[in-house]
Amino acid sequence: MTPAITFLIVLAIGIAAGLIFDRFAGPGWLTRQIAGSTRSVVTSALVGVAGAFIGFNVAALLGLLSIAALIGAVVGAAGVLWAWRTIR
Repeated sequence: MTPAITFLIVLAIGIAAGLIFDRFAGPGWLTRQIAGSTRSVVTSALVGVAGAFIGFNVAALLGLLSIAALIGAVVGAAGVLWAWRTIR
C-alpha cells in the first residue's frame, strides 16, 4: 500500500474507534452536563486517531506487515481510548 492510503486507513480506524467507543462507553453523566456531547465525540475521535497511529507505528517497529500493522492500529486505538477513559 502507498503511504497516503495507509495514512487514510489508519485515520479512518482511529475515527471509527473513537466514535464507537464514545457511543458504547460514552462519557459519564457529569461530563455530559458540563462539556456537552459534541465536544466529547470530537475528543474521543481525536484520541482514537492518536491511539491508532501509536499502535500502527509500534506494530511497524515490531516488523509486522500491512494487515497486522492495521490490526495494531485497532489495538492501539482501543488501548489509548481505554486509558483516556480510565484517567479521565
